[in-house]
Amino acid sequence: MTHRFPIKEIALQSGLSTATIDRALNGRAHVSPQTQERVKAAISELEAQEQQLSARGRRLFVDIIVEAPQRFTTEVRSACEAVLTETRSAVFRPRFHFFETLPEPELLTLLHRIEKRGTQGICIKARNAPAIQSEIDRLATRGLPIFTLVTDILPSQRIGYLGLNNRRAGQTAAYLMARSLMGRTGVILTTRSRDDFFGEAERHEGFLSTLGELRPDLRVIDVSGGGGLFSNTLGQMADVATTEEILGVYSMGGGNRAILTELSRGAHRRPFFIAHDLDKENLSLLDAGQLDFVLYHDLGQDMRHLFHRFAAAHGLARDYDAPYSSDIQVVTPFNVPRQGRASTRAPG
Repeated sequence: MTHRFPIKEIALQSGLSTATIDRALNGRAHVSPQTQERVKAAISELEAQEQQLSARGRRLFVDIIVEAPQRFTTEVRSACEAVLTETRSAVFRPRFHFFETLPEPELLTLLHRIEKRGTQGICIKARNAPAIQSEIDRLATRGLPIFTLVTDILPSQRIGYLGLNNRRAGQTAAYLMARSLMGRTGVILTTRSRDDFFGEAERHEGFLSTLGELRPDLRVIDVSGGGGLFSNTLGQMADVATTEEILGVYSMGGGNRAILTELSRGAHRRPFFIAHDLDKENLSLLDAGQLDFVLYHDLGQDMRHLFHRFAAAHGLARDYDAPYSSDIQVVTPFNVPRQGRASTRAPG
């Protein structure tokens, strides 16, 4: 495995011992495939961060933990790496911990491991559970700056939240749904990846309250828990697809190709469909005319604010006087933001 970084640097980036790094780099025995992948990922991350080393400033190792499908974590990594070279207050060295599913015990173990290894900050997208709230409080009392991303963890002593206003996003989806289905009555389907993601719960509450005001004649059913993953979402959708005629879908947590696939098996007319995030799957579905609107917020802007606030927490920049939340943009095939642009065409 070729590299140009000191073993100690790779060890710091990967969270492995220098002895393990040495064995992996030199092809020695007793190195698992998973460990080899962690070493390769660490070297790739160091290469991506190398341009920033010309910036003069203190070096800060920060850990970014995300529970989400790979299509979303890919966007998080890309957004993070794209803004690193813009940061001048410090030299940031992010370490990524991405999981499609991250049960509570495994997350708590990971947080303890990160604390033991040493870190200058944590950004986390995870479930909102009492044990996780308590662990964040414990780490915060030890002076560790913690931020939540896209979905909040409350009540906890995290310094701040970065991402869109989820309740307002749900209200926006309800407005679009109510106006677009004028003259039609029937069933609206809502889906969330998990019930214990605070952000998706806020979206759901905002959607239900606003749709109830604007279109009380529309009945809402909820099918949630697929984790945004294709096979799991198919399983969650099976009964609905055969028993209900769905006029509209508000998908808060992904798995949209699975939702459309299962509805088409029931010989349904393609529903009016509102989704979140401009990952590759949604760009493809939007381009194919399978999605009507995508609610989008700029992850790159979130990452800029994250690194600024990490720097502020260490006295290297001035913190914000007010909470930050990113703007919601309603995307159609004709106004896809440049950073998410694919070959778009008119649907139909």
